[in-house]
Amino acid sequence: MKTAIHGRRAVLALGLVLTVAGAAGCAKSEETPSAGTGAAPEASQVVQSAAPGAATCTLDQYGGTKIDLKTASVGFSQSEKEANPFRIAETQSIEDEAAKLGITKLTTANANSQFNKQISDVEQMIDAGVQLLVIAPLNSDGWDSVFAKASAKKIPIVTIDRKINATACKDYLTFIGSDFAEQGKRAADEMAKALGNKGEVAILLGAPGNNVTTLRTSGFKDQIAKVAPEIKVTFEQTGNFSREEGQKVTEQLLQSNPNISGIYGENDEMALGAVTALKGAGKKAGDVKIVSIDGTKGAVQGIVDGWLSAVIESNPRFGPLAFGTAAKFFAGEPVGQDIIISDRAYDESNAKSDIGSAY
Repeated sequence: MKTAIHGRRAVLALGLVLTVAGAAGCAKSEETPSAGTGAAPEASQVVQSAAPGAATCTLDQYGGTKIDLKTASVGFSQSEKEANPFRIAETQSIEDEAAKLGITKLTTANANSQFNKQISDVEQMIDAGVQLLVIAPLNSDGWDSVFAKASAKKIPIVTIDRKINATACKDYLTFIGSDFAEQGKRAADEMAKALGNKGEVAILLGAPGNNVTTLRTSGFKDQIAKVAPEIKVTFEQTGNFSREEGQKVTEQLLQSNPNISGIYGENDEMALGAVTALKGAGKKAGDVKIVSIDGTKGAVQGIVDGWLSAVIESNPRFGPLAFGTAAKFFAGEPVGQDIIISDRAYDESNAKSDIGSAY
């Protein structure tokens, strides 16, 4: 566990970080890019418009007291080791935004893909007196002990990038992340286009036990069945969001089905592992159509080089939106219980020109 003491003070007031009118998530708005991330404005997260009357949460509803973030003790729990570009960019965004805003007490911990460690990390932060928790959950279930501890001290929990199966504005404050089912649907549309609506497709599944894998899978399958019923999913195996496992699974796939038409990687790391396996099997760029989700520079470069057909972005730059939402909450303003961001896509039409927006 690491505690960072930031000496820099914010140039912008907290209230300017998130320019969402009314409840967060109820109006479309672009957040300010984090200082030091090197992110171009077009690479920042954009909140989707929410339906009228979407559920919100206030300080009075949740309980607790108003807090100045600059003097508050904040805890950030990362789920996976930072070998994955998504996790590197995510943690960097949290740390950069904390420094930018003058948050002087930020404690960070990395669970290294061990769920028991993540629970222990967060409970230690609560025992140490944090007043706000930002959590990138490894799993969607199993958080009851954390909720009990946080609730007793009225500590708001902002979850990012993966949902926890619990009640917003009670067990946790809000979820900020992508529409994972929609990502799967968009990936299916790109796969159908790449394959001309026919062929056999393999799915490299993400890690089990979280809603990202479940929804990216169901979204893809449902959409393929709808728009391209002649495309059949003939192989599914978990690659645990890992490049190494994505390569191994693809090597196994090619032994059983060397003429597979397409591969859907539920993240870029697995897709890039698949590229390594295809090269090792003597395949040429474009022989097997690959569509993936994340938006890393390596995957977007893969489009430029002809190995990937399309990449649906999953934007990891949560710092400004997470702290902006917390600032609104502590100021007594309503925040959305689900804050869904709008993700871009890369294909051969924009990969080369827009690779600078990737991470």
